[in-house]
Amino acid sequence: MYDVIIVGSGPAGIFAAMECVRHEKKVLIIDKGRLIRERKCPIVEGTSKTCLNCSSCSIVSGWGGAGSASDGKLTLTTGFGGNLEESIGEDALLDMIAQVDKVFVEYGADNHAYEPSGDIVRDTIRKASSVGIKILPARIRHIGTDASREVLNNMYEALKPKCDIMMGTFVEDLLIENGRACGVVLADGTVRRSASVIVAPGREGASWLAGVVAKLNIPIASMPVDIGVRVEVPDSVCEDLTRHFYEIKCLYNTPTFDDRCRTFCMNPSGFVVYEYNQAHDLVTVNGHSLKNVKSRNTNFAILVTKNFTQPFNDPIGYATHVAKLANMLAGGGILVQRLGDLRDGRRSTQSRIDRGMITPTANAQPGDLSLVLPHRYLTDVVEFLDGLNSIMPGVNQNDTLLYGVEIKLYSLRLELRKNLEVPVIERLFMAGDGAGVSRGIIQAAASGVVAARGALA
Repeated sequence: MYDVIIVGSGPAGIFAAMECVRHEKKVLIIDKGRLIRERKCPIVEGTSKTCLNCSSCSIVSGWGGAGSASDGKLTLTTGFGGNLEESIGEDALLDMIAQVDKVFVEYGADNHAYEPSGDIVRDTIRKASSVGIKILPARIRHIGTDASREVLNNMYEALKPKCDIMMGTFVEDLLIENGRACGVVLADGTVRRSASVIVAPGREGASWLAGVVAKLNIPIASMPVDIGVRVEVPDSVCEDLTRHFYEIKCLYNTPTFDDRCRTFCMNPSGFVVYEYNQAHDLVTVNGHSLKNVKSRNTNFAILVTKNFTQPFNDPIGYATHVAKLANMLAGGGILVQRLGDLRDGRRSTQSRIDRGMITPTANAQPGDLSLVLPHRYLTDVVEFLDGLNSIMPGVNQNDTLLYGVEIKLYSLRLELRKNLEVPVIERLFMAGDGAGVSRGIIQAAASGVVAARGALA
């Protein structure tokens, strides 16, 4: 019998466990993925040129969650990165972010943080405003994908003697008795009991969580999905901005369709990478940058946020369908297209990409994104790139590479109490991206602490 069982070992699960063991509680962490040292993607390792659809994707599953293979950026602001402010208030969230950030530094994160300020920042914001782009300056601590793995492994080594950890283990269901969470049911039928359960399955586990909450009749609010592309340009296009902002967050309402677009996850001297979503059997695009290994390119995503209306109620299904079209045309992988070819209405070829000024950092199939993304989305992307050219001269030139498809599945958001407890089931708490509480590492970790304190109360 455990005091707390935690489903998921991403930032939310790890920080929930830290909070629990700090109070000397008996804790069990369960995750379907592998330990950080065992998480090896065949493409990243260079043993395969295409996604092998591993049973547990080492990019998004396992100890550290999707954050362990991300760029390792800690966004130290309440302005974006989640909805935790709605539960605990802005002042409390600022304090929580500071506490969580301090822990990351204690476990090995770089002590340096980027703090945008000065004339160039004001000038950039002014230029962006003139074309309708809103910039959200933020203090950012960059760990790096490689260093992030070390930090997360240090956390594992610290927790290992203090709690039980079951990796490579799938949770089939939650155990609910008399309206109260009292454990979990594993895939082999084994039951593990506890006084409280914290569910933090991450983005990759959002579909699993949707199935669980549907069976339990837990109220949910639909959230939008983000669909778009990953853009790759020479470092020189963005270096003036990345030197001061590291990552620049831009919001834009497109002129033709008035759709809300945003930039996401900018990686200076970074690499475009694959992600395999086991639940939906599809491959999508992402990007990261390493602390010690650099490319000559910067990549970032342009995402279009779409809210669907009745009678449609399957935004995840819509987004995954679009991504699967790209996989179909790319022979199971991802597509890449020159912006100039997209404008000219023709597919890209390897020879045209080779003649261009950008060497791709990902092994992607040259193709035609207009056969995948709806016209509306492509129009949004091109218009946003034209607007961004005011602050990143050259970002909309013909050789700019567009990889597809990148999707963010945030369409599940539970109605929770302030302590992140599910109102209709006692002692069941939710945390992290999978439950729609957060949209990034720092707020995911903070939500784990909030859920743990609720479970311990």
